Amino acid sequence: MRTAKTKKTKTPARREWTAVDLKALKSHSKQRTPVVKISKQMKRTVGALRQKALVLGIGLGHQR
Repeated sequence: MRTAKTKKTKTPARREWTAVDLKALKSHSKQRTPVVKISKQMKRTVGALRQKALVLGIGLGHQR
């Protein structure tokens, strides 16, 4: 009897936020850089950036 193969899903690669990352995010917030541009530059998802900004209490995108 054969068993059905289950599709393996890729687990998201989580990276810690370094002091340099936080400084860059705050700088982008002050410069009002679009979130999509920040996402590509920092190689993080838009959701991750928005969540971190929320935790830090800084505005990104439409949250200003």
